Amino acid sequence: MSTPSFPFPQSLAEKYRPKTIAEFVGLEKPKRILAKLAAQPYASAWLFVGPPGVGKTSMALALASEIRGELHHIPSQKCNAEAIDKACHDCWYVPLTGGFHLVLVDEADRMTPAAQLALLSKLDATAFPPSTIFVFTCNETGSLEPRFLSRCRVIEFSSYGMAGEIAEYLEKVWCAEGGNGIGPDLIRLAKESRNNVRDALMKLEVELMTL
Repeated sequence: MSTPSFPFPQSLAEKYRPKTIAEFVGLEKPKRILAKLAAQPYASAWLFVGPPGVGKTSMALALASEIRGELHHIPSQKCNAEAIDKACHDCWYVPLTGGFHLVLVDEADRMTPAAQLALLSKLDATAFPPSTIFVFTCNETGSLEPRFLSRCRVIEFSSYGMAGEIAEYLEKVWCAEGGNGIGPDLIRLAKESRNNVRDALMKLEVELMTL
């Protein structure tokens, strides 16, 4: 019996995940800042703040790729003192890529209090791992220690006013994936997704599967 084929062996959100900083929809200020960091990387800590689906984690991965960094990814709700100690310990070794380490901590607003305390010393100039860039992502900063925040450079990721740009992007995806004739109202689709690119692509995937 032959295995049935499906129209989306890979979700559109994954297939069209930006691979470089320049590929992101909107986010002009974050792109300008991080393009300069990619061109001249230096040991530093960054906090990407914004709503879900706006591209915070994907932007961090694109940065790691552009600096050819060795990635240490601590997923959401896995950031405890032990994970921080291990990542920082590994960063004292020369990166396998020969360049920089990049430590990515997703949903840093959910890290344990012990992890925040551990980071207070790790992010100090005297204890900062060499050739290392820390990127923390979060939706909001209310649960984060002021002392931790003071050690990070904060970049706001906003989806405000992006409906038009997202609709143009969705139209390109629609055509690339075989959409023809009159398609869905892409402006409305973007607004219904609250300018969340990931959610918009998932809705577009459903529309394409009706063809």
